[in-house]
Amino acid sequence: MSTNIPRSLVKNLDLFRAVPDKDLDTVLSIARPMRLNAGDSVFQQGQNAEHFFVLLHGHLKVLQTTAEGEQVMVRYVIPGEVFGIAKAMRRPTYPASCVAVEESIVLAWPSAEWDRFMTGNLQFAANALQAVGQRLQDAHTRIKELSTEEVEQRVARCILRLIDSSGEKTDDGIAINFPITRQEIAEMTGTTLHTVSRLLSAWKDRGLVITGRKRVVVRKVDDLIRLAEGEPIESAGNSSTRKSSVQPL
Repeated sequence: MSTNIPRSLVKNLDLFRAVPDKDLDTVLSIARPMRLNAGDSVFQQGQNAEHFFVLLHGHLKVLQTTAEGEQVMVRYVIPGEVFGIAKAMRRPTYPASCVAVEESIVLAWPSAEWDRFMTGNLQFAANALQAVGQRLQDAHTRIKELSTEEVEQRVARCILRLIDSSGEKTDDGIAINFPITRQEIAEMTGTTLHTVSRLLSAWKDRGLVITGRKRVVVRKVDDLIRLAEGEPIESAGNSSTRKSSVQPL
């Protein structure tokens, strides 16, 4: 039975871009919308992978518990992303948990529909494979960073990625537009809460960032890029003002 989800909600998302309207209507007719509050779980690690999802609004975080029982922050899900695609990996269960960071809206489809989606619409298949490929590339990049870069570089790259994907211009600078804790940054960069707190405090003193409770605002993107690249930055007051756009790292 149709859920009457308007086509306009998804038409401009990369995953559905260029999908013919007739095919898009078919896809939406079997989607189930879900509204989540902060802290609500979409699925839990080890749960049977009965659905896959697309995030329409808000932000989610993906968490994984190791064999030793340690919880690790894996990544954030941003609007437009497909996630929970264990079916695409031929996995019967979800390899991680997914939790809402803030009020969020997702669309859910039965995992049994994945193969039909992929074979029945070449544009959807191409977009989905590109999304999966980008996720694998991001994972490889993070592994390389953990093995080759200093902690300050890793934390700088992490912040740059977050403002690149979820940055919002404010009077103070570019803010990560969802709540994020220092502990989560530590988990994503393979370091400790103490180290992240020390770095952010030092950056704040140098005027690079503004921090608050679950809030990070970047004031000097150029200087943060230099730190991510392992370059020294000039002292406050003499920092270069050249313009630069943040690129995916």
